[in-house]
Amino acid sequence: MTYVSAAEALQIIQSGQRVFVHGSACTPIFMLQQLAEQAPRLRDVELVSISLYGDVTVDRPQYSPHFWFNSLFVSGSIRQAVNEGRADYVPVFLSEIPELFKRGILPLDAAIVQVSEPDAHGYCSLGTSVDIARSAVNAARHVIAQVNPLVPRTHGDGMIHVSSFHAMVWQETPLQEVHFGGDVSAAEMQIGQRVAALIDDRSTLQMGIGSIPDAVLRSLGSHQNLGVHTEMFSDGLVDLLEKGVVNNRFKKIHPGKTVTAFALGTRRLYDFVDDNPAVAFLDVDYVNDTSVIRRNKRVIAINSAIEVDITGQVCADSIGTYHYSGVGGQMDFMRGAALSEGGKPIVALTSRTAKGIPRIVPMLKPGAGVVSTRAHVHYVVTEYGTAFLFGKNLRERAKALIAIAHPDDREALERAAAERFKEF
Repeated sequence: MTYVSAAEALQIIQSGQRVFVHGSACTPIFMLQQLAEQAPRLRDVELVSISLYGDVTVDRPQYSPHFWFNSLFVSGSIRQAVNEGRADYVPVFLSEIPELFKRGILPLDAAIVQVSEPDAHGYCSLGTSVDIARSAVNAARHVIAQVNPLVPRTHGDGMIHVSSFHAMVWQETPLQEVHFGGDVSAAEMQIGQRVAALIDDRSTLQMGIGSIPDAVLRSLGSHQNLGVHTEMFSDGLVDLLEKGVVNNRFKKIHPGKTVTAFALGTRRLYDFVDDNPAVAFLDVDYVNDTSVIRRNKRVIAINSAIEVDITGQVCADSIGTYHYSGVGGQMDFMRGAALSEGGKPIVALTSRTAKGIPRIVPMLKPGAGVVSTRAHVHYVVTEYGTAFLFGKNLRERAKALIAIAHPDDREALERAAAERFKEF
C-alpha cells in the first residue's frame, strides 16, 4: 500500500464524526497535531480514547468548536479540558469498552492508530497498546495508520494487515515515555514491602498505574515462580523477568507467558517487548474478563486510590467532583482476584497526600466516585500497616482502617466513627 501525507490521510475525517484515538505510549501525537491544522474545515468531531500521553494539541480551548474528547479515561493530557467542561468522561469498566464499539453504542467512523512497520507478510503491530485499540480497529469504518519504525512489534492480538488500513502515513517519532519508578518515596517503599509480604510464591500479579505498584515490584526480588496477568506492563517487571523471579511457570492459563493489554514506561521496556514471544498483548475484553482472571490461582490485584472512607469505599477516579482519572480496570481485577483460589484484592495508598491531606477519611468528598465498593475491598495497605476488611462489619472496618491511618489523623477519625456508630 502506498504511503500518503498526514494531510491527505486525514481527509477521511469529516465533521460530526466519531474518531477513536490510539493511547498510552502509542498516542499518535504527530497525527493529532496534523489534525489540528485541519480544524478550519471541521466541526464537532468527537474523539474517543482511554489514556493519552503527551501534548495532544486538539484539546486546547481554541479547538473547542472543532474537536471534543469524549474520553473513556481521564488522563493528564485532557484532564484540564474535562474539568473545564470542554471534554466529557464516560465512566465504564475497561473490560467493557470493546462492547461499546461492537454493539454500536459508540459506533466509530474512523480510528487513528500508530503501528509498527509492516513485516514481510504485510502485517503491522499495534505495538505497546492493544487494549481497546484492537476492537476499535475492528469496528471502525475507516482506519488511518501512522506507521512508525520505533513502534515495537508485539505478539498477540495486535497484528493488522495493511489491507485493513484506508490510509497509511510514514512518520518516525519517539513513543511516549513515563518514568514511574523515578520518584518513589520512603512511604511508598514501605507500602511496597508490606504488599510484597502478602504475596506468596507462585502468585499471579496484576499491577495498576503509578509509583506504588512499582514499589511493590522492587520489593519482590526474593520471591520465586511468580506469574503475570495484568492490564498494564511497566518497567519494574523487566528486572523480575530477567532475574527469573517472574517466569509464569505455574499459571493455569497462558503458562510461560506474561499476559498484558498494554505496556507503558521507558524505551528499555519497549525494546524488551519488541518481537518477544514471551509477552502476549491481548484484547482487553479478554485480559480484564473476571471469568478469565479467576482461572489462575493466587491472583494478586494491586491498585491504588485517591481516598478510602472508614467503611472501605474506594474513590479512585475523582477528587470530589474534579475528574482525575477513570474507572479503568481496577474493579475488573479486584473482583477477579477475589474469585481466584487464594487470590487477594489489594488497595494500596499512602496515608496522606504529598500536601499532607488525609487519604483515609470519615466520608468521601462530596461528588467523589466510588470505583470499588466496600463489599469488594479485602485488603487496604498504607505505610502504617495492613487492614483486612473481608467479613468485617462496619465498626470493625473502621477500627482496622483507623489503625493504618496517619497517627495525627486517628483521633479525628475515631470521633467521626463514634458519632456514626454510636458505640465505638
